[in-house]
Amino acid sequence: MNRILLVAHAPLADALRRCALHVFPDCSDALGCIDVSPDQPIEQTLTQARAGLAHLLGDTPDAGVLVLTDMLGATPSNIAQKLADDSTHAGVRLIAGVNLPMLLRALGYRHEPLNTLVQRACAGGISGVVEVSPANINMTEHA
Repeated sequence: MNRILLVAHAPLADALRRCALHVFPDCSDALGCIDVSPDQPIEQTLTQARAGLAHLLGDTPDAGVLVLTDMLGATPSNIAQKLADDSTHAGVRLIAGVNLPMLLRALGYRHEPLNTLVQRACAGGISGVVEVSPANINMTEHA
């Protein structure tokens, strides 16, 4: 089964992980996170990310790993890209632009082949971004 590693600006990675575990409480072993702090040197964070990846894989070194990061070109995505590029583990894929719908979709389909998981995660992220018209919101139903 595939694993998922979140690498994002602090405290987003941990917050997304907590939200996801609220929906999928049985996924804690399949979902890791690295919060990238602005005051921590990049090499130190990369070392932490490598350790996080190794811990996430544990005794399943053949599992695929989907790395989700928040914003392409920012420090977390650069660290995630370096992690994916340097990994001796062949099954590492990276997606930038993580949101909660993407993460939930990825967790729901983590048993599928890694290429399929990447497609489903991207579709979940895209379909989760919608404009909501105020006329369509009935606040009394949600109170």
